[in-house]
Amino acid sequence: MNPSEIHIVPKQSTPIRLQEYGVGIFEAVSTKSALKKALKKKYIKVNEVIATTATFINGGECISLSVIEEPSTNKKLVFPLQVLFEDDYLAVIHKPAGILVSGNSFKTIAHALPQNLRKSNLPDATTPQPVHRLDFATTGILLIGKTNQSIRALNKLFENKSVKKTYYAITIGEMEERGEIISAIDGKKSQSNYTLCDSVPSERFGRLNLVELGPRTGRRHQLRKHLSHIGNPILGDKEYGIENLILNGKGLYLHAYSLKFIHPFTHGEMHFKDGLPQRFKKIFHTLQ
Repeated sequence: MNPSEIHIVPKQSTPIRLQEYGVGIFEAVSTKSALKKALKKKYIKVNEVIATTATFINGGECISLSVIEEPSTNKKLVFPLQVLFEDDYLAVIHKPAGILVSGNSFKTIAHALPQNLRKSNLPDATTPQPVHRLDFATTGILLIGKTNQSIRALNKLFENKSVKKTYYAITIGEMEERGEIISAIDGKKSQSNYTLCDSVPSERFGRLNLVELGPRTGRRHQLRKHLSHIGNPILGDKEYGIENLILNGKGLYLHAYSLKFIHPFTHGEMHFKDGLPQRFKKIFHTLQ
């Protein structure tokens, strides 16, 4: 099998694991999960030796990727996105509801990015990639890497919990003014904090609450599971909601509101906000 992509490692100050260094260096495996799969399937070699998750990179190595890809249809996804910020390293966009961030589907945010963002002028420019996920039904702010180095650096920020994320949700039922939810998700400790911002009576649901959410860990469906766990599921959550209180056809009332972090290359403080959707404002008129 001939290599489909080759990368020569520049000089490194310290050794680094391939599974960390390799994120974003190949277009065919541009995400961390895709890189791990490629290593598991023995698609990656370092200096002609099959690499593993234990392989370290010191500098000067030749990394090759050999993978059989499906024939390309050359179809481009035409899906306009709202771009909140963009420079040569990264971008911040608004993710609408009803679309996957990435995956095997044709209609994903990842596939729509090249038609919505400017190509980076930096030498290691690559296909722009989301560096974290939002659920299919969740709206809000999404961070994108535009170069190989920035994809790795932004992934590292999330791993080190150096990105402060704030969400808003509308929940069902009586709630305390604030709380801390700690539980195991998929066998791993997880923590979310919430603050009650507003509350209104509801004939069908008893009470609806506008809550600000601060996840301290990043487990799959964490906020949805945590709020369901304390008896206050998110309005419109068909998976973790209360059976007789499911709101059909209106979507999930969970919104990724803001991201705050230090730019890994300009070192400026970045703080982005994505305003609450109109459907939130229809329930809480003080938001208008």
